[in-house]
Amino acid sequence: MKTLPSTLLSFSLSLVAMAESNWSTQRGPHFNGTAGEGMKLPAKFSPTENVVWKAELPGSSAATPIVWGDHVFVTAANHEKKELHAICLDANTGKPRWSKMVSKGKVHLDDRSDFASPSPVTDGKRVAFFFGNGDLIVYSVDGKEEWRKNLIEKGANYFAFQWTFSTSPILSGDNLIMQILQRDVPFNYGGVSRGPEGAKKISSYLVAFDFATGKQSWKVDRPGDAVAESLEAFTSPVLSRTADDGGDLQLLVAGGDVLTGHDPTNGKELWRWGTWNPKKIGHWRLVPSPVAGSGVALACAPKKSPVYAVDMKTGKLLWKSKDPEVSSDVCTPLYHNGHFYVLNGEYKDKRISCIEPKTGEVLWTGTIGTRAKIEASPTLGDGKIYFQDHNGKVFVVAADPKKFSLLHQVEFGDRTVRDQRCSLALANNRIFLRSQKTLYCFGK
Repeated sequence: MKTLPSTLLSFSLSLVAMAESNWSTQRGPHFNGTAGEGMKLPAKFSPTENVVWKAELPGSSAATPIVWGDHVFVTAANHEKKELHAICLDANTGKPRWSKMVSKGKVHLDDRSDFASPSPVTDGKRVAFFFGNGDLIVYSVDGKEEWRKNLIEKGANYFAFQWTFSTSPILSGDNLIMQILQRDVPFNYGGVSRGPEGAKKISSYLVAFDFATGKQSWKVDRPGDAVAESLEAFTSPVLSRTADDGGDLQLLVAGGDVLTGHDPTNGKELWRWGTWNPKKIGHWRLVPSPVAGSGVALACAPKKSPVYAVDMKTGKLLWKSKDPEVSSDVCTPLYHNGHFYVLNGEYKDKRISCIEPKTGEVLWTGTIGTRAKIEASPTLGDGKIYFQDHNGKVFVVAADPKKFSLLHQVEFGDRTVRDQRCSLALANNRIFLRSQKTLYCFGK
């Protein structure tokens, strides 16, 4: 067997370490909500404690900050000026590196969210921004626009989607992958036409573009038997291997009442499991993205329904949660060191549960103790789980499979504003928290 020269091996290992220390996608370097190993992060912080810097932003967003080295990438929707922005800040100081006004005009279709909700993605050379108006734009990390395109079908103003469309792009090798899960016919909602008028059939699909050139690498339909709004998904695709110590790489997609596994090199569907909606209820849109670990993929059915676990090698159902507290309508669960953590942001005083992947055994369920909704997804680093509620109150929970421990809670938001949905990014021994129009960076 050939061995790598020591210099090349050292360089390869340094690249792996760099990717591990960054937060390059919405759900982190492993697509499961967990930061790289060896991170040193504070358990306690506040608007005045352990603050490295804070930066004011030109508008709101529900997107997760994306971090690579000295760069932090964020989006913003300025509702007053009706502008969408792609922004890069210096990760050490919070000062702007560059800012682009990518479009001007309508920035939302409803009062619940806006077009700036999708998170960017980067490989350290380029960064992609996607917005709910269909604009997909790729810049160099220095801010030079390399290519752009709009993904809305010709003849339509918006996706065939009842609320404001949102999904985040991901990277697999040289490809930028997008999922578009929408209704199969055009319709009108709130006085706005959705989908191409007069079309008899609209497709949901997966598409990949060469990250460097924007040339389409592949595109496959992703059909479903769901009806009406249940065809719609706010989810983002994720990558995971069929075993923690290796196995085949799969692309996981949740929406349209089914969970599917795909070959990320060509989009081919490998297996399909479903459904959590046998009665074909028409308003079960899906929000939580899938998450995987130990060869098990989780899909969270909506509206206080169970969590379902599927074997990634066979596509067969392993278990579904029996406890009504183990459910998630919005928050994407996380996986770390052989355990799933499921945050229920709807249940009474809000609960988080630690679960064994193969059997679904609930090891513990802890009470968060907030009346506000939680729609931010939990993220984990340095043995701690971080998330915020709708009012901007941040919670820190110990990532301990033996017991529940609430380590810290602190107010960041304005209680009169109830739209804090951003997940915290954990990178390079720093915590990045977006609270309304302010981005905080914390460190020890």
